[in-house]
Amino acid sequence: MIPVVLTIAGSDSSCGAGVQADLKTFGALGCHGLNAITCIVAETPGEVRSIQAMRPEIVRDQLEVLLDAYPVAAIKTGMLFSTPIIRSVAEVLSGRKHLPPLVIDPVMVASSGDALLQPRAVAAYRRHLFPLATLITPNLDELGVLTGERPSTMPGMIQAGRQLTAETGAALLLKGGHLRGRMATDILLMPDWDQQEFSVPFVRGVGTHGTGCTYSAAIAAGLAKGYPLPKAVGEAKKFITRAIKSGHRWGKMDALDQVQRPGH
Repeated sequence: MIPVVLTIAGSDSSCGAGVQADLKTFGALGCHGLNAITCIVAETPGEVRSIQAMRPEIVRDQLEVLLDAYPVAAIKTGMLFSTPIIRSVAEVLSGRKHLPPLVIDPVMVASSGDALLQPRAVAAYRRHLFPLATLITPNLDELGVLTGERPSTMPGMIQAGRQLTAETGAALLLKGGHLRGRMATDILLMPDWDQQEFSVPFVRGVGTHGTGCTYSAAIAAGLAKGYPLPKAVGEAKKFITRAIKSGHRWGKMDALDQVQRPGH
């Protein structure tokens, strides 16, 4: 049976991030993707023009009908935008008798710098959704919002990550690409304080859009296949590195559209 993965995220009109990136990733990795749309975002890699949030009731209905009809083997969240949407998602998921592995990508800011999360919604993540997580995947800016200080070094990133892992009880993937060193090193912190490192040479000379979405979607696909968490992260790291290396630039767009070809 083909593993089924559910993404709960926003729709990106450029199709390089959000639900579109997630579904392309699931398909490329041999999974069947489902989606619950939280927002419609009019954007390109360089601009977020406008955001239309869905009513929490329709988000809830999407989740309930999908979870009742399909054998969902893993779930990931992306852009949730507001406290009411986060609460609706958490209420549905916490009410399931058997919750599959849940990967939370706490999307807060677009690559363009535009806000994708209402400020008050950070507390809703902490209170309602993080307690359900198998893995949380913040980038450095998001880690800074969640811990109160944006790290600028690898030791600082790990220290902040340990603080967040202790608070949430979930595993945490610290993504070091924004440190812009010679190597792009990610650290998987486990709740028992074990940690594993995933490192590849930093790919220079590319503009990126949707890398966080694609990475977390690939991890969710691995978990749906039954991989243990470290293997799911390791395979996803290889996948996102291939995607970055083979990304396309469209006209004036200094941007990367992920997973354009099957297997990349």
